[in-house]
Amino acid sequence: MEKNSKRSLRASIVASIRDRKKRLDHQPSDRREGTLIATYNVHKCVGIDRRFDPERTSRVIHEIDADVIALQEADTRFGERTGILDLGRLERETGLVPVPISGMAKAHGWHGNVVLFKKGVVRDIHQIDLPGLEPRGALVAELELEKNGILRIIAAHFGLLRHSRARQAKVLIDLMTDEREVPTILVGDLNEWRLGDKSSLHSFQLAFGPQPPAVPSFPARLPMLALDRIIANRRGMLTRLEVHDTPLSRVASDHLPVKAVVDLIPARKEKQSADLK
Repeated sequence: MEKNSKRSLRASIVASIRDRKKRLDHQPSDRREGTLIATYNVHKCVGIDRRFDPERTSRVIHEIDADVIALQEADTRFGERTGILDLGRLERETGLVPVPISGMAKAHGWHGNVVLFKKGVVRDIHQIDLPGLEPRGALVAELELEKNGILRIIAAHFGLLRHSRARQAKVLIDLMTDEREVPTILVGDLNEWRLGDKSSLHSFQLAFGPQPPAVPSFPARLPMLALDRIIANRRGMLTRLEVHDTPLSRVASDHLPVKAVVDLIPARKEKQSADLK
């Protein structure tokens, strides 16, 4: 099994290098029906040119034009975790409203995790400290979206150590087993480059089931590793899973954003079918 995992990773890297020209020539997809959800590690608004530029980061968020977007590293790392982006301006220009958090007056989000959404209301919110050597967390928000109904978002940023990631994954799996009836999307920088059984995310199949192939998002110039994920707990909920690959996003952070279209109709049908059994 370890050999298969290594082959899969090697094949993913080779395919990414082979498709480099296609990626550089790629234009953003046209806006599609459904709810567009995205995840983006903004790297504290420091691009691969080592320039701190929150305005550039905001322009990438404009480009994505998501209905729901989760950001990682949107606050300073220590102390009061002061927010870096101009969320007021972002709301005026895009309609994206931040999910409110408590306990940190100057921070945008929880441990650097921010969830922003358009046209809806927040039904519930939880801030979860994740175990590990580094300060990590997850933001769990139940949203009632005008376009697509009730959707639960788990926005997380996992640690750099495999042992920490495995413990962090278990916390979220335990959370999922309590409320599997809620259509749920896990988004974030999960920092896992391994594939197959060796991945610390392998256990997510217990709570989320089989997933479409992850897309490489790191490093931004030549993405080879699928560190950033969008995972659904209902078959058929996600379509058009892809990186947001533009000239601006290639330099604004060391991660490319990942986005997908969410359709809750398959989720409702699956739930109805399960209820009839």
